[in-house]
Amino acid sequence: MWAIKTQGIAKRVGADRQLFAGLSFAVKPGELVAITGESGVGKSTLLNMLAGLEDADAGEIRIEAVALGRLDDAARTKLRRERIGFVFQAFHILPYLTLEQNVALPLALISPDSAAAKARAGEMLAEVGLGNRGRDYARDLSGGELQRVAIARALVHQPAVILADEPTGNLDPESAGRVLDLLARAVRSQGAAAVIVTHSAATAAVSDRVLTLSARGLTPAHG
Repeated sequence: MWAIKTQGIAKRVGADRQLFAGLSFAVKPGELVAITGESGVGKSTLLNMLAGLEDADAGEIRIEAVALGRLDDAARTKLRRERIGFVFQAFHILPYLTLEQNVALPLALISPDSAAAKARAGEMLAEVGLGNRGRDYARDLSGGELQRVAIARALVHQPAVILADEPTGNLDPESAGRVLDLLARAVRSQGAAAVIVTHSAATAAVSDRVLTLSARGLTPAHG
């Protein structure tokens, strides 16, 4: 069974620019797929489409056999909340919450068990090297630290699908290595399907497959 499956999806920008068309690919549970490509080809747009944040102009996207195009906004929001972890390029960390509160947010939206959410958030902060910073406020963090918090938050509820947009773009090599290891271990141990947009050779190296996105669609990076 595929966790992510697309069939013939297309996306335009404006009236006269086709980002891509006829794009079909699938990702199975426990698989990490890296997507590379030149700036402007639509890599971040593709991630947004997989998350149900943007609609495809044609074709179908399924997450765990659920067709996104058949869901209303409320159902898409519920699916994202419960089954998808998203690491945005812009972090979307709330500055006036503590790191612990930021990481626990996905759990707070799913379950009223605040003690369990707090404990799990602490575990994830430790995993990304911020275990002693849970009570610090996000407004006081560097860009690299915010990225690590964003990754901890994306993984805290053990999602079936992980979508990440340049997850190591603001990290030094040592921190990037730790984060990549965490992502790879989470994908395999949780049986999650991950799609990571990246320019990083290190990210590509830990991936099961590397695909290049262009107007022609997705092709194996070395094929």
